Amino acid sequence: MDRKANGVGRQTVATVVLLGALVGAAPRPHPDAASQVNVRLSEWRVELSQASVAAGTVTFTITNAGSIPHGFEVEGKGIEKEIETIQPGASDTLTLTLKTGSYEVYCPVGEDSHKKLGMESHLNVVSATSAGTSGYSGSAMSESHMKAEVVKAIRVTGGGPVIQILPGPFPFPDSAAPILQAFGPEREGLESQVKNGPYSNNVTPISGTFTFSAWDKGATRDSVDGTAEFTTQDGARWKLVMDRVQTKDVPHHPRFGGVIMGLYYHGVTQVHTPLVPTINSAVALWAFAHLYKNDVLVTDNAMVHVMLLSRTRRDGDYALACWDCSKNKIEELQLQILPGPGEPQFDAPGGFLFVNWERSSSRKPAS
Repeated sequence: MDRKANGVGRQTVATVVLLGALVGAAPRPHPDAASQVNVRLSEWRVELSQASVAAGTVTFTITNAGSIPHGFEVEGKGIEKEIETIQPGASDTLTLTLKTGSYEVYCPVGEDSHKKLGMESHLNVVSATSAGTSGYSGSAMSESHMKAEVVKAIRVTGGGPVIQILPGPFPFPDSAAPILQAFGPEREGLESQVKNGPYSNNVTPISGTFTFSAWDKGATRDSVDGTAEFTTQDGARWKLVMDRVQTKDVPHHPRFGGVIMGLYYHGVTQVHTPLVPTINSAVALWAFAHLYKNDVLVTDNAMVHVMLLSRTRRDGDYALACWDCSKNKIEELQLQILPGPGEPQFDAPGGFLFVNWERSSSRKPAS
């Protein structure tokens, strides 16, 4: 190799080393410069443009990319600040002064119902000399999801008077009307249920038992084990055996399934159908089940929705007593059973089965 070529090679290497040094020596953000974090909200995620920022002034630019109203809250190190509501497609900003440490960021809508459905993440605030991390950080990668898994479980036993709910008009049509406006293509079906659907005051006393256990293990690994037996107003004997949850989309916007512990929803909350009064639930689950009538199998694919919820019905006639029932005691166990996809309606009023146990209880199951 001649000297000229060798010299050029050394010069090229030196240039590369010099450029690398310059890149490595790039100045860090000035301690007084405001950090910018872009936030994207959707069903059911909170995504951050970076997982770490420098301590000091931080401006959050929040966009609701979902299809229902959401909010944004930052909590930690003595700070708890929120934007209560951001409409779908809209944006807003929140500027805070943050100390070093970990902060929880989440959607506070529905008294944290959206948070419980997965709309939470974490922001790490570091000293001004530490580098930030770029790229969107969703709730699936948040600090809370990297901790050891905690399995939630519940054992529910139905008790007290048992009633069958028959088709009829919804008692709070004026209250539900403005919320139904946001339901898009499902609005027509819900409005028909307002006139003659399963959420009515048309009830009759019956008899039956219902006991189940449910485990909240994550989006696709939830499980349920339970049996309901009841005799309907026409004298038919029904038995329901639940052994698997439904984790795919379920009707009504927004969509979710599986097992969820502790949820404030329905009614005015913008979560699921408003044709149930606003309630708190100890557990809500969606399942597939085996359904028998008079000891004969009807279907192995019945669609089931169960809630242990705050009381919605008054004593005596068991009519729906309140539009906002969220402060009432949690003791009403509600069982809804519908035919599986593509299957014929049940031989029952309205083609469905809807049963309530009015004085029910829950506990942790035996390990």
